[in-house]
Amino acid sequence: METTQLLSSAQVARFVAQGFLRLDSVVPDVLNHAAMAAMPHGMPDLPYGTPLADAYEEGSFVRRIMDLPAIAGAVRSLVGPSPNVDHHAVHVREPHEGAAQHLHADAIIDTRPDAFDVQLMYYPHEVTAEMGGTLLVPGSHLRRTNETDTGRYQNLRGQVRLTCPAGTILLLHHGIWHGGRRNDSAHRRYMFKIRLNPTVPQIRWWDTTDLDSPEVLAELDTRMPWYEWATGRLEIYNRIRLWRALTCDPDFDLDHWVTRVTNRPGRTA
Repeated sequence: METTQLLSSAQVARFVAQGFLRLDSVVPDVLNHAAMAAMPHGMPDLPYGTPLADAYEEGSFVRRIMDLPAIAGAVRSLVGPSPNVDHHAVHVREPHEGAAQHLHADAIIDTRPDAFDVQLMYYPHEVTAEMGGTLLVPGSHLRRTNETDTGRYQNLRGQVRLTCPAGTILLLHHGIWHGGRRNDSAHRRYMFKIRLNPTVPQIRWWDTTDLDSPEVLAELDTRMPWYEWATGRLEIYNRIRLWRALTCDPDFDLDHWVTRVTNRPGRTA
């Protein structure tokens, strides 16, 4: 893959803080049309853990999309080289469906502090407000929950309901709270999802030339509207730990949060 368009440190910091990145209109119309022709027929299953390089045939719309420099670079920046495909799926919301998906995190509770999967969501057509779109709760990805534990919540301050142009890609941390909104339009809504597993330590695979930029600190210190002042500190703490792991910098901190609670003088283990 040509991976010249790596993410910046500020973009990766935004992902660490918010749990997602959005790339609008990054897929050209010719591939969007190819995807729309293929998606109604579904996608064949893949064995869990298939290397991404082997998962999709040369010339297929998925392979062509994943080889786009902006997408290949973003995937490499977050997951590292040679990821595996955990699974993929075509998600369809029927016209006037009348129901929405519960707010949830995918799969069982995942407590990895130093690794994460990336879910790539691809929207081959425009998603309007009437079509519903995907609901995200920014900054929720490090608040560990199990699947539909959050299903009783209807609305949270700062939630984002995706509306987007055709060819938009979302890159999600596997733990983010999300759900498909109901489709009130007269058109089917399609989304194609791939979950990617890292096969190498996720350390500094992005463009680190701006690693010491003030913008990085600003992204990491962003507080979300749904945070309470006291409990929101836990999200800051967890994102500092994740940033330490991604940068291999055990001394990085914001406002002394992690340094304070990991201080164990005289301990060797």
